[in-house]
Amino acid sequence: MNLLVALEHRFEGTPDGAVWTQTAFDSEFWSPYLEVFERVCVVARVRPVHAALSGWKRVDGQEVSFVPVPYYLGPWQYLQRARQVRRVTRSAVGPADAVILRVASHIAACVLSLLHGTNRPYGLEVVGDPHDVFAPGVITHPLRPLLRWWFPRQLRRQCAQAQAIAYVTEQALQRRYPAAPGTFSTFYSDVQLPDIAFVSIVRSTPQGARPHTLIMVGSLAQLYKAPDVLIDAVAACVRGGLALQLVIVGDGKYRPELQARVAALGLADRVRFLGQLPAGEAVRAQLDQADLFVLPSRTEGLPRALIEAMARGLPCIGSAVGGIPELLASEDLVQPDDTAALVAKIREVVNDPQRLLQMAARNLAKAREYHEGALRQRRRAFYQYIREKTEEWLRTQKR
Repeated sequence: MNLLVALEHRFEGTPDGAVWTQTAFDSEFWSPYLEVFERVCVVARVRPVHAALSGWKRVDGQEVSFVPVPYYLGPWQYLQRARQVRRVTRSAVGPADAVILRVASHIAACVLSLLHGTNRPYGLEVVGDPHDVFAPGVITHPLRPLLRWWFPRQLRRQCAQAQAIAYVTEQALQRRYPAAPGTFSTFYSDVQLPDIAFVSIVRSTPQGARPHTLIMVGSLAQLYKAPDVLIDAVAACVRGGLALQLVIVGDGKYRPELQARVAALGLADRVRFLGQLPAGEAVRAQLDQADLFVLPSRTEGLPRALIEAMARGLPCIGSAVGGIPELLASEDLVQPDDTAALVAKIREVVNDPQRLLQMAARNLAKAREYHEGALRQRRRAFYQYIREKTEEWLRTQKR
């Protein structure tokens, strides 16, 4: 049986028909789906490019194909291409396909609109929270209040109607977007780390007067990860006498604005923007040179970058949003958009070598729950349930 998966990630397509990713969803990502389904067809935006750049990863192949949705970025571009997008998504679902929608996603919602009234089963993988995505300070679009009202409402309705739901969090998303009573519901993370992602023991904490290196990994296409808050916090810490350096891994349209912020705060010699690095070894190399990982996000599902940092035995500070409280101890959390609290937390931990060691050891142990074998059983059961329900539905169509 073939599986159709709709999601919001943006891919790149070269003239030879190949599809590439700069970050997530490479060919390995689809392997768990292919343990249950013979083929996967991905419905997502694909941006035409002349050639793949160094570090990009091939996505498509013999068992993974694409229905490329016309590329758009943001609500205004979507409105310009809405008719094309709807036309493509209408033709995406084959008569015998199983369907899994990764939500919240407008493309997934377009696919779902075709299934209403058909009694066709589908599954949801709930990977993000639009209530937080459209919160004040996260984006500046003039329609933000309307979008924050509409998209959570849409996701609650989708969850209430789905035949099966898998959440990336253990509790957080379930509370806001509950499944209907009796619905097959489970949880597992997209994060499945191989052996190479883990260190065997935690490193010793830095001693003496050398600067502590802080690191953040995340897209700069939006301010979801709050790099602006982190930069302001580092500036305040430096003014207070802490010897800090900050490394930011990631790229996007806000990078020039953030670099200007760094310059205005007099931090040009303390903050490095490394841009987008290939996932895997290149990112791990940067994590291994850092002393503290900081992710003061305004919105999250369950952040892969944080779990990868934990697997390297790094002490971590995060914000109390989405699934982060399921990963970090409460004493390692701050409220989102609270620069003063983040400053206090950074000062608190970097001045306490014993605490840094305890944080690192606890994080490494927690990250092992996301070893590639740990969540396989729940994930496979979810996919198998979708397949069986789709096969039952197909049999009713033949009567």
